[in-house]
Amino acid sequence: MTSSASCAPATPPAAAPDLARPPVSPGNGVYDAAMLQNRRVVNSVGAVACFAMLGYAYFEQYVEHLEPCPLCMFQRITIFALGVVFLIAALHNPRSWGKYVYVILIAVAALATIGVSGRHLYVQSQPPGSIPACGAPLEALIRMFPLTQVIRKVLRAGGECAVVNWRFLGLAMPAWVLICAAALGIWGVIGNLLARAAPAKRNPWVVRSRTLGKQLDQRR
Repeated sequence: MTSSASCAPATPPAAAPDLARPPVSPGNGVYDAAMLQNRRVVNSVGAVACFAMLGYAYFEQYVEHLEPCPLCMFQRITIFALGVVFLIAALHNPRSWGKYVYVILIAVAALATIGVSGRHLYVQSQPPGSIPACGAPLEALIRMFPLTQVIRKVLRAGGECAVVNWRFLGLAMPAWVLICAAALGIWGVIGNLLARAAPAKRNPWVVRSRTLGKQLDQRR
């Protein structure tokens, strides 16, 4: 005759804690790695967008024979600077306070582009001949005057930049540069500050070392 204890269903063993799945929370390695990977994607997309804009500008110049004016060249410089900041931020992938440095640099480069393209739009909106020309091509001005004086001449004068010889959806090229610079600036600032964590790949060596350490602690 069997005992009543043998008829009782066996109690399933307690589930072992999943040591291979550390919790995703601020301050641990999984969360930090996910944040860094997210910022890297944000900055890589910004860099690709900037260099794509420059590539299209050179396509218009050398394939479509659309010669850039001095203000167009200034916009290329500021877009190039913005792309370089995005690229360095993606390669550096900073931790903690380092992201704020790149946020400031991205904002400065984007605002500089917006300022130059806004000035270009203002010049194009004026009646022909109302704004004096720079008096010489940009390359000649750079050879004849200091850089600061060249910048002042181009921004104060720039009458030769008033010609509108390219439009898309009714907007001239400086308007599209302004829109893209504003979008990239917002993208870079928000992406570097507020990007959420994405699932990160766990390093098997780290997981194994953590498991072994806990097993040794239990034996003690």
